[in-house]
This record gives sequence, structure tokens and C-alpha cells, in this order.
Amino acid sequence: MSVYIARAVLAIFALTYLGIAVGRVPGLKLNRTGIALLGAIAIMIFSGLSTTTMVGFINWPTILLLFGFFVLSAQLQLSGLFDKIANNISARLGNPARFLLTLMLVTAGLSAFLNHDIVCYVFTPIVATTLLRRRVNPVPFLIALAVASNIGAAATLVGNPQDMMIAEVAGLDFGRYVLWCITPVVFALGCAYGLIWMMSRHDLVSTAPVPASVEPSHYPFNRPHTIKGLVILGLAIAFFFSSVPKEIIALTAAAIHLASPKYGTEDLLGLVDWSILVLFMGLFVVTGAFQATGYGDQAVQWLARGGLNLQSPSILALVTVGLSNLIGNSAAVLLLVKVVNVSHPATAYVLALANSFGGSLIILGSVSNIIVVQQARELGINISFRDFARLGVPVTLAAMAGLLAWVALVT
Repeated sequence: MSVYIARAVLAIFALTYLGIAVGRVPGLKLNRTGIALLGAIAIMIFSGLSTTTMVGFINWPTILLLFGFFVLSAQLQLSGLFDKIANNISARLGNPARFLLTLMLVTAGLSAFLNHDIVCYVFTPIVATTLLRRRVNPVPFLIALAVASNIGAAATLVGNPQDMMIAEVAGLDFGRYVLWCITPVVFALGCAYGLIWMMSRHDLVSTAPVPASVEPSHYPFNRPHTIKGLVILGLAIAFFFSSVPKEIIALTAAAIHLASPKYGTEDLLGLVDWSILVLFMGLFVVTGAFQATGYGDQAVQWLARGGLNLQSPSILALVTVGLSNLIGNSAAVLLLVKVVNVSHPATAYVLALANSFGGSLIILGSVSNIIVVQQARELGINISFRDFARLGVPVTLAAMAGLLAWVALVT
């Protein structure tokens, strides 16, 4: 690659990530996915690299694994499982402290194995409406919902798209990851519950108007297909402990659901988050071409000479949190795996956990936060940047302190 082409690639890379950080392009109706896609197209036009090389930059096992789990989550959503769980939790609003604990535990548990964005999307309107009808302030509970989904997603390698990608790039073992990460995840969840309850228990009276009505269950509960979905999910997770490639396991499970006598292909694929898949593919191309220029390695060496060694767990964790809240967690992880050596499992573990924990810092930290805030706004509930940061910042600081202490203890 010539110097001029390398500089052109660097410029496209910088503009793409700047656009992702801002979230839009003035005068255009582009979101972050569109910006990443345009960046990939620009790379293909101006880099001089072949289409085969460009396609080779995409980590297809990650894309296929993610697609498979989108279908698994879609089948359980169509079967009404998420709605039923949300309604059952809401029906137990007798003791606010116990309700908060139940909400966070269930949300974290589901987010560890299923699409945590869907969990937040389904839970938010049901939980919020129930709280408003009881004249309970829903804001701290909804923030807790988003925080628990972020933390719970870190418990396994299939909890969120970023962890799936880290697992594929670093070749992580599913069981060893869970064993290493479960302690800091449980600690973070415990801190989140304690801090949110302590800081909100005196502000539980709501004066907001109660919505006229809310659909109790968007998808009616279907017991046989819920059992089918849970059994297939359980088998898929069990096979993750084997030597079978994870993407093959996920695709096999998805194929069983696609051959369903109950749910149509368009229903299942309609719930797949295609924008996330396109975002990942676009960023794989952009970051792959950037890495091919050699500028990424030069930047890491320059930072190391200045005392900012990204291989240090503490520095990597802090940089990950900062980038995740600046440019988004997906974009941050895709960039960091290109410039950080994740062949050492502990480095990959720190990257995965810091990415998930850091998502609770501010509203823009993760898609789950944005979903909760937008869903709440449609019900007349305003969760401001300050409201979220007031709880999110101390929770994130506590979670990161626990993570760094755990790293120091085990390494």
C-alpha cells in the first residue's frame, strides 16, 4: 500500500469514527450504521485493495454467531416469554426494595444468554406503567433495568455482540470465561443494586400522569414454543463447552427455529437487528484497512512510549470505558481488538468486562440505555442525562474498581 493510499485510508478511518462519535452527519439522515457503511464503501473505492481482501477483513464467525442468537431471541420473543416474565415481575410490586432486586436479577440473567436490547425493549413499558399506576417513581427502576442488562451481558460470551466478537477474535473458551468473569459481574451487580437503592429510596413517590392503558402482552404466551425455545437455547449453551465452532452451534439452533410450523420466516427475521450486523461488517472493513496501513501499531507504540501502555489491564479498562462512551461500545471494541494483543485471555476478559460495565456510565454508553430512555419518553417519563449519570457514574466506578481489584488478585 503506497503512502498516499495509506493516508487516504487513515483519513476515511478518522472521518468514520468521528461521525460515529457525533452520531450524525449535518444535512444527512444518517445514523451510526449508515456512517460505518459509507466508510466501508469509501475504503473499497479509494484503498485499491481487492474486494476479496475487503471481505476477508470481516470476522464472519462473529457475524454468523450474532445472527444465530438474534433468531434464538426472536423465537422466544414471539413465544411471549419476555412479556410473561415482565408481567410476572410487575405483579409483585409490594416491597420496592425486593421489586428492584428481582427486576435486576431477572434482567441480568436473561441478558447473559439472550439479546439484552430486546429484554429492555419489552420490559420497559410494562414495568414503567405498573410503577406509575402504583404512584411509584419509575426513573430509578428503569435506570436499574438498563444497568442490570449491561452488567448481566458481561457474564457470558454471548451476552452482547461485542463479547461475541472478542471471543471469536481471541479464541476464548466459553467455560473459562464464565469462571473468570462471574465474580466481578456478581460484585458489580451487587454494587449496582446497593447504590441505586441507597440513592433512590427517598425519592419513590411519583407525580407523573398515569398512562390510560398499556398492552399487557404484545405477544401472547405460547407454552409449547417457549419450552422449545428454552430447550434449544440450553442445548446451544451446553454445546458451547465442546470443541464445535460456536457459530455452527448458533446457526444450527437458528435453522431449527426457521423450520417452525408456528412462526413464519418473515416474523423471525423481522426481529433480527440487521443494523447491528451491518454496523459490525462496515466497521470490520474500516478497521481492517486501517490496520493494514500500519498506523494502528505505530499509534500503540507511540502511546506506550508516552506511558500509556494499552496492554496494562488498568489502562486498557479505562480506555475502553472512555471510548465506549465516546464512539459507542461496538465501535470501541472493534478498534481496540485491532491494536491490542488479545491473545492473552486476561486481556480479552478485561476488554469484554470493561466494555459492558462502561456502558452504564451515561445514556449514550449502550444501546440498551437509549432503548430504555426512548421507551420511557413515549410513556411521558423523562430520564434526563443528569438522572442517568447520577446513578450510572457511581455504579460504573464501583464496577470498574471491582474489576481492577479482581485482575490484581488473580494475576
